[in-house]
Amino acid sequence: MKTKLLKHEAREKIEEFFSRKDFKPEEVRKIKRLAMKFKIELKGKKKLFCKKCLSRLKGKTRVGKSHKTVECGECGYKNRFRTDR
Repeated sequence: MKTKLLKHEAREKIEEFFSRKDFKPEEVRKIKRLAMKFKIELKGKKKLFCKKCLSRLKGKTRVGKSHKTVECGECGYKNRFRTDR
C-alpha cells in the first residue's frame, strides 16, 4: 500500500535531496516529477544539474552581460542562465 505524501513533506524531501553532495540522473528525474506533481518550484536548484543529461553540473563557466553559460562536463551541453541585474 502506497503512503500519501503531503506538500510540506515533499518540499522537505526535495530540500534534503539537494543538500547532498552527489546524486544520480535517475534520482534527479524522480525529484523533478515530485516537484511537478505538488507544483513546487525548484528556482535556484535548477542550476545544480544539467538540463539535458540531469547529472551534477560542473565544467567550464562563462559569464556574459546577460547570461551565465555553464558547459556540462558529462555531455557537453551548454546550460544558459539569465544573470540578475
